[in-house]
Amino acid sequence: MSRLLPRFESSNLILLLLLVLAAGAVPAEPRDPSQFFFDQTFGDFQEEIQRAKEEGKKGVLLMFEMDECPFCHRMKTTVLNQPQVQEYYKENFLIFPVDVEGDVEITDFSGNPMPQKDFALKEHRVRATPVFAFFDLDGNLVNKYIGATRDTEEFMWLGQYVVEGRYRELPFAKYKRERQAAAGK
Repeated sequence: MSRLLPRFESSNLILLLLLVLAAGAVPAEPRDPSQFFFDQTFGDFQEEIQRAKEEGKKGVLLMFEMDECPFCHRMKTTVLNQPQVQEYYKENFLIFPVDVEGDVEITDFSGNPMPQKDFALKEHRVRATPVFAFFDLDGNLVNKYIGATRDTEEFMWLGQYVVEGRYRELPFAKYKRERQAAAGK
């Protein structure tokens, strides 16, 4: 009987250790992007650039969207709701949605007031959604990604591409191929 007890205890210990490790490997629960991804704004992007500087961000990210857009919805329910995405992007950017059909007045990065739909269509030529537009701390567009990313990993690469400044030297498609090769994909 005493020989069985140590074996029983060690198997329970191993089982307990495996359960603890498995619990740590469980992905975090998705969180509402309107609360955890997007920042609040009064629509003055000139002021938001100043705020981004004060908060030590790399820039501002705008997501041009519209209510009926299935790809916008997919991004919000599969990518933008992921805690690791939210944490990385919030650390590096102020992030705001822009309704491409919206009549709400905003102030662009140069201080010009206009409806959201004019800002989207006339200033940034947004014709399909979603569009992720990254602006530097001077309000200059540095990268524009049209459409939904394949998955969370690709969206993380997009953010890293901008944060690392790689947009200055190569297109995102080439950066993505580099990342895929490094990951053995």
